[in-house]
Amino acid sequence: MFAVTSPTLPYPSSNNHRNLHQYLSAQIRQLSPERSSKAPMGGKTHVRQDNAQAVEPSQRPIRRVATEAPARSTPNGVSTPDRDAIGTTLNGDDRSTKPASLVRSNSDFGPRRADLPDRPEPAEDSWELRHGWDEQYNSPEYLAELRTTWYMYYTEKRHETGGKPRQENPSRNTSEWRMRDRLKTVSAALTICLNIGVDPPDVVKTNPTAKLECWIDPTASIGTNNKTMEQIGKKLQEQYEGLSIRVRYKQYLDPSVEETKKFCMSLRRNAKDERILFHYNGHGVPLPTPSGEIWVFNRNYTQYIPVSLYDLQMWLGAPSLFVFDCSNAGNIIANFDRFVAKHEEENAKARKNDPSVQLQTYGDNIQLAACGKSESLPTSPDLPADLFTCCLTTPIDISLRFFLLENPLPTGLTLRDVTRIPGRLAERRSPLGELNWIFTAITDTIAWNRLPRTTFKKLFRQDLMVAALFRNFLLSERIMRSNGCHPMSVPSLPETHNHPLWQAWDLTIEMVLAQLPAMVAAEEGGPPYEYRHSDFFAEQLTAFEVYLAQGAPNREAPSQLPIVLQVLLSQVHRLRALILLSRFLDMGPWAVNLALTIGIFPYVLKLLQSAAFELKPVMIFIWARILAVDGGCQTDLIKDNGYQYFINILNPANPLLVQNADEHRAMSTFVVAMFCRGFNQGQTVSLSPDLFNCCIGHMQDDTNQLLRQWSCLCISMLWADFPEAKWAGIRCQAHIILCERWNDRIPDVRAAALHALNNFLGIPDLTAQVAHYEETVATLVMRMAADGSSMVRRELLVFCSTFVKRYQGKFLVAAFEQLAKEKEDLMQAGAHGESNPKRGTLAKTDSSQDSQDSKSTRVSYGSVQGTMWMHLLIMSIDPHPEVAQDAKCIVDYVHERLLQSPLGPRAQPLMDDIIRLSRRAAAAKSQPPSRQPSVAPNARRTPTAGSPAPPALPKNESYLSMGMRKSASMAAALKHLTFGSSEAPAPLEEKSATTYQRVPGGPVRTRVPAEWIKPPDVHDPTTHAKTYVKAKTPKSKGYTKRNPDSPAASMPLKSGFFDWSIEVLHLIKFRANHIPKKHALTALQYFREPQMQGTESEEPGSGEYNKKLWRRNRNDKVLAETQPLKGVAGTSKWDVPMGFFNNGTQPTKMCFHQFEDHLAIADDRDTICIWDWTKNHRLNRFSNANPDGTRINEARFINEDDQAFLLTGSSDGIVRVFRNYESPENIELVSAFRGLTRRVASPRMAGLVLDWQQGQGKLLVAGDDRVIRVWNAAAEICSTEISARSSAPLTSLTTDAVAGEILIAGYGDGALRVFDQRSRPQQAMIQIWKKHKQWITNVHMQRGGLRELVSGCRDGEVKLWDLRWRDEISTVKAVEDGSVMRGLSVHEHAPVFAAGSSSHTLSVYNTSSTQPLSVLEPTSPSSYSGVLPHLNRNTPIASAALHPHRMVLAGGAMGSTWVNLWGCKGAERGI
Repeated sequence: MFAVTSPTLPYPSSNNHRNLHQYLSAQIRQLSPERSSKAPMGGKTHVRQDNAQAVEPSQRPIRRVATEAPARSTPNGVSTPDRDAIGTTLNGDDRSTKPASLVRSNSDFGPRRADLPDRPEPAEDSWELRHGWDEQYNSPEYLAELRTTWYMYYTEKRHETGGKPRQENPSRNTSEWRMRDRLKTVSAALTICLNIGVDPPDVVKTNPTAKLECWIDPTASIGTNNKTMEQIGKKLQEQYEGLSIRVRYKQYLDPSVEETKKFCMSLRRNAKDERILFHYNGHGVPLPTPSGEIWVFNRNYTQYIPVSLYDLQMWLGAPSLFVFDCSNAGNIIANFDRFVAKHEEENAKARKNDPSVQLQTYGDNIQLAACGKSESLPTSPDLPADLFTCCLTTPIDISLRFFLLENPLPTGLTLRDVTRIPGRLAERRSPLGELNWIFTAITDTIAWNRLPRTTFKKLFRQDLMVAALFRNFLLSERIMRSNGCHPMSVPSLPETHNHPLWQAWDLTIEMVLAQLPAMVAAEEGGPPYEYRHSDFFAEQLTAFEVYLAQGAPNREAPSQLPIVLQVLLSQVHRLRALILLSRFLDMGPWAVNLALTIGIFPYVLKLLQSAAFELKPVMIFIWARILAVDGGCQTDLIKDNGYQYFINILNPANPLLVQNADEHRAMSTFVVAMFCRGFNQGQTVSLSPDLFNCCIGHMQDDTNQLLRQWSCLCISMLWADFPEAKWAGIRCQAHIILCERWNDRIPDVRAAALHALNNFLGIPDLTAQVAHYEETVATLVMRMAADGSSMVRRELLVFCSTFVKRYQGKFLVAAFEQLAKEKEDLMQAGAHGESNPKRGTLAKTDSSQDSQDSKSTRVSYGSVQGTMWMHLLIMSIDPHPEVAQDAKCIVDYVHERLLQSPLGPRAQPLMDDIIRLSRRAAAAKSQPPSRQPSVAPNARRTPTAGSPAPPALPKNESYLSMGMRKSASMAAALKHLTFGSSEAPAPLEEKSATTYQRVPGGPVRTRVPAEWIKPPDVHDPTTHAKTYVKAKTPKSKGYTKRNPDSPAASMPLKSGFFDWSIEVLHLIKFRANHIPKKHALTALQYFREPQMQGTESEEPGSGEYNKKLWRRNRNDKVLAETQPLKGVAGTSKWDVPMGFFNNGTQPTKMCFHQFEDHLAIADDRDTICIWDWTKNHRLNRFSNANPDGTRINEARFINEDDQAFLLTGSSDGIVRVFRNYESPENIELVSAFRGLTRRVASPRMAGLVLDWQQGQGKLLVAGDDRVIRVWNAAAEICSTEISARSSAPLTSLTTDAVAGEILIAGYGDGALRVFDQRSRPQQAMIQIWKKHKQWITNVHMQRGGLRELVSGCRDGEVKLWDLRWRDEISTVKAVEDGSVMRGLSVHEHAPVFAAGSSSHTLSVYNTSSTQPLSVLEPTSPSSYSGVLPHLNRNTPIASAALHPHRMVLAGGAMGSTWVNLWGCKGAERGI
């Protein structure tokens, strides 16, 4: 369930709103003038169009759209949709205060208060709402909530995904962001060929020309050329050491060809498979040849000797990194791959001749060249001669020089002055260090934005040396392009010289140089000067925040992400950067992968060593996000005890100074659970009594479901396949406390507890003590077999499969004994003729002693295994297909093992006999079409019931090979529908057909005719199976039917709940002190999807938002059109034909959607048709999947304000919910469960009756039972069982649609009882009326209008009630004498009801009139003419329904498949 916020719409001004209120009040007073004497109280009029109700604490309204809410109409107005909002109670805001006028009766026949009059006193001009609710419905709180919020149910992620993870175990996939083939440069050859003093023959230098080599002028040096070369070589090595100090550098100054070969081969031999750097400075040798040859010297320096690329590659091998700083360097790049290919061809030939030969690789090479093929290096005297090398090794120095040359400053700084910037490169807070820091961030960002992701990872994240050189290469491309050169690289890079961030780099340099004179003066003894740091990082974080505010359109990678990584190095900006990073990670797995790819992981791992309290909340969130995407970080967490960071947070004794500490602890439990998952080393270091105690304490915290859920899963992962942890848990009673979560109000928590208990099973030494612990757990969790959540029941089956596998022998005995008992029951049924209900009952009574004797001789009777086996048989016919399929897998597994066991020779004949007897019983039940009563709990049902007996089973075919393994299981399952025990309750002992049992404390009911206490439709025929066309059955999300020919599933079953839980985390409110409230996490969030931003439906302009907006406009329009017509409806004829269509099957139940033009029609078996009643067009036809012999008793639309679901209830006690019910392609089964789990045997079967409370999310279910069950839709659990206080079947339910606390029930003996749900279940009955004498056909309280409470019984009497009075307000005889009232439908807002009779009439009445407004007779096409409609007055009315808002009535007759629609005369504009 979740609450949907109403989109903001323009509404009239308050004055117009008030005038509209007055106008509608006047209209209401004109509804029924003659009713003024019947109203109980006087006062102003108040009309309410919806069923707003109180909300449980677990229900969560989503935050409103951040605009001013429009003024919605009051309940007297027309623009308020039929919302189910947060309501107050019957007596105002205090839910605990009970209205004084509602006095509970101690029993059905208890004394009444003397001060209550028998009938209400008439009052003049009294048009207040019934039951004294006028003040409550006008309360400001109620109206305010009505304007803003309504609630949706069965829309949680478990319903949308079917409780399955999106992919198979996604968190265990290999992480793509990790560099599995990480390399490092271990050795470097700095080859410098200058031959100082001698210019090469093919080089013509300008005058003046560039001279500096490694910032040293060779011509200005004092001493020999050899000493100058040594200085240059040493300087070059220092520059490279600034990039990476761990590389082994070796200088080779003016080497000969022999020396070159020797040191190259030596480098490869020492480096092994690591990377080698080969730096070549060829400024003193000829240009590279067109074939790519480079030049060195002979031994005597008298000749230039060419070195072929082929030889160079052979000497150095791969992987290698080449830097070529010389003119025409492009020739080398152009020919390099050609020679690599030649080497690879030679290797292929050698490998072909000798597959075991060890060969040198040549493919993994990286090359950087200073210029193109025919380009010369710059010769400007203001630039160094080795400009390319300077860009690669001293980027800050060359950047300052380049900026000053391109942008002369008015301060008069010279090129020499720029070298005086104070600080060191490693000190980020110094001016020079800050420049280096910003430069690293800018070049990383440029590469991130322009390079493909794979290229970026290879060049910028694989090797520190490669990353540093390529960052600086981007600078060289910018600087050298401005001097006529185009640097080249392999792999080639896109153009980056024009990236906008270079302008930010120029601005940064300018700000530093502008302060340089003052800083230099301060160092020379002048006035002190405080350096003003750059705003670059703060501005880039602001830009990143703007990106986040836009919501990452099209999932484009943020350009500032590498800058955020660099900012983490600064304590000044770290907190802000982490917060923004957490917001980015919140966008989903794609964002997490981007952050990990950019290299965020080492930083957040290191921050786990920080003791800063302000970082803990955001660090918890970031780590939870990372582990949700990549669970393979366990070994990283164990380093430096990083896991302890999160375990310490779990301890309540360690305060967490944030507003929502529980949510952060929940995320910490998730981190610890992921750390322990399948990681024995993590389980070992985490195991401690303190961790168990913390998790146990958090499991019992009812205020935070997320913390409870992940505390259970944390224990589950801690003791999975780890016996030491299981014994530690036993000592802490963890298994018992987990069992206590069986009735937790959150299904996810219940499933998590089952997941933990499933992993608890399996202590290797199965001693008696261990068996006792495990059987105790199994006994306690079997209560969850009746859970309303299919996800919980599936998780229970996983537990059962593990238990069955562990105690397989005992289950084989239980299965064998159940087969023997099943055969015995079938034989007794055949002997006594159990097809007759009365004879069957007598047979059971006579054989009760035999049954007791049989139980006493059964070994498995009363055992845990026997009880669980009975539950498995029941769950094998579960209404949810996935639950049933999993249970059948377990049953099939046991049966197959049974046949393979020593009991197999005795079990096979039992199975064959059961099949034979079941077919015989099915053949005996075959009969012509007739009405079959609803299935009693003791009725046996087989898949072939109602059809001819199939051919006999060949003797050579076994029970399993024929695929008939389910027959015995199903028969047994239907016989035992009691949850919590292995045996069904004893059937109700039948008395005389015309009497009731005496209710304790009251007089004996007088004799009444038998027909009075039977359903009006008890004799209706049912469409025979042979002539009935089955419709397609909708399946649940992701359901895959198991191939019956496939081998049995392996045991135990596998659970996907943990992986699904990683994706889905509910109720996260991440509001740390450092995060503004606008960044708070909203409800119903995903661990791998956004948590800090609203859903798409809340974003104005999005598709979902626009759809929601349109639906709200549509709803308001419907209300605005229909509300003024209520007066017309109460005084006009209802005989305007509106439609006429053929449903195809007998309609028995109809239900209109409030706002869509949808009409749901259920037939007399299991089919539902959805019609567009305005177009007489059928939208969909599908099966409800209730078994033969049962029918659909109820059909309701829920969540009608937005996207409605269809809820159905069938006579076998099953409730189902369908999504996309109008679409044949997209319809899905959302939920299915047993609304009635214990049905009482009775000759008068009411089936199932229900009522839906949208505001509170409660489903009230009753029928052939002694209790009224209140199901909480949000929790998917039966929250309350209210005693029905009668042995008569309960035939109808209705509730107060606002507060939802008052419940009115109608019974088969004509009684009406009023219950207050706020009271204890045993004391909930507060009123009883026994004015009706026959079967209550329907009782209904309007959700709008005057909230009339209307009841009708079988004899045609319709009565109006006020909860405050003992007697009825008025009585109307709605059907002709001698006729039976078949149905009663009450309009939700207009004072109108329709009664269908057995005499083929449908009468429409005003609630305050004794004369009908119209008497209608449904028609159908003539069977003989095929043109004109005809009447068959011998058939009763089968179904009728009034539209909740429009003045439309639908009806159909028995024996006809046609549906008629009528409208109210004068109200056509509201139709």
